[in-house]
Amino acid sequence: MGASQSGRVHMFQDLADKTGFSIEQINNLRNRFMYLTQDEDTLRREHLENISNLALNPIRRQIIEAFFDKRNLGEKEKGCLQEIGFEEFVMVLSFFRPPKPRTSDEEMKNIKKEKLRFLFNMHDTDNDGVITLDEYRRVVEELLSSYETIGAETAKAISDAAMLEVASVTVGQMGPDEFYEGITFEQFMQILKNVEIETKMNIHFWNLDKRTMQCGK
Repeated sequence: MGASQSGRVHMFQDLADKTGFSIEQINNLRNRFMYLTQDEDTLRREHLENISNLALNPIRRQIIEAFFDKRNLGEKEKGCLQEIGFEEFVMVLSFFRPPKPRTSDEEMKNIKKEKLRFLFNMHDTDNDGVITLDEYRRVVEELLSSYETIGAETAKAISDAAMLEVASVTVGQMGPDEFYEGITFEQFMQILKNVEIETKMNIHFWNLDKRTMQCGK
């Protein structure tokens, strides 16, 4: 019993060092993890699909897949896992951790880059390092799907127009016969350089428990 408790404390401290969460926050996340998995040691997609706050989120699929994307778990290889453990669960949620007070400019710059990489991976669904028009269109159409008055063709037109606008910013004006291959991560950072994603892409973890956790907010 004592050895088990000691091992958990060591694991929590290791996760705190890796992610920036406090021991208390990690303990709350552990309770949430066990609640979602029904006391199993691994979490699968169907566990996340049961979160009521995700049910109506138009990009629910991308949010869920982000938890199993090896790129978000510090793995060198690409691809997705079928299930993850508690450590991987915490690592993904750390992308949503608010910056600590008195964070230096250099640290804030790194935090923003990490959050942008996470968002980029959500859009780059085929893991090729580029957000293509088809991938971007799919996300926009899903975001617009909650509006009953917007049909599929209108959603397609909106996404195509938005992507071409992005292309004009990143690669300049294209000729009528030119094909736009997509957005690289460097271009993605350029597009969002004026968005304070480091302070907006957050979940408040300090009051986290089984009743209050909301993903995708």
